[in-house]
Amino acid sequence: MPAMTRPDRPHGVGAATATATPRVTAFGWTPLMQAAWNSVRAEEEEAIFHHSVRVYLLALAQAPEIGARPDPEALFLACIFHDYGTAPDEPGPERFEVEGADAAARFLTEAGWDAARIDEVWQAIALHTTPGIAERRGPIPLLTRLGVRADFGGGTVSPAIRRDVEHEYPRLEIERVLADAVVRQALDRPEKAPSGSWAGAMRAAFLADPTRPGLNPAF
Repeated sequence: MPAMTRPDRPHGVGAATATATPRVTAFGWTPLMQAAWNSVRAEEEEAIFHHSVRVYLLALAQAPEIGARPDPEALFLACIFHDYGTAPDEPGPERFEVEGADAAARFLTEAGWDAARIDEVWQAIALHTTPGIAERRGPIPLLTRLGVRADFGGGTVSPAIRRDVEHEYPRLEIERVLADAVVRQALDRPEKAPSGSWAGAMRAAFLADPTRPGLNPAF
């Protein structure tokens, strides 16, 4: 696999599946969820968008195991926006997790959500790379974190469910694409990758050997 490249605008932006499949809509589908789908799909790289949809489906699959009956709308918004801060047009100064959380909060404020409901989604997104904290901030942060872990091989989701989800929303080298997106931003704006953060670790790993082929070792 080649070393990370730095395109001006990554390939595949806005090219992901145009319509949510029945697997996605089976747990409830609202105009707000469709609007979020359209908004995020238009900005994110295809691999990252597919990952976000898989995170939602894998989070739902784990909800019964923890006795949770999550608000599907809130969980979907948290999952679909959780990596939105990596989008090419979201180069703000904050960590990508916070940029994505802030974007979701703006979206939900315009939709008329109350502050408490918005905050749960904000926390889910902002903390999704923070193990040990997200799991203790309520069902939406917990399930979002579990969905993220499951999409990278963790958790207790059955192989059959994983296969079905990945058939509908292929991985498309998500590990490489996501790592490249995070590191690209961190190189351009080091303040987005503070020491101790996931982005900071990946930036440091890249700078230690910029020509290293394959996946960033800090992923």
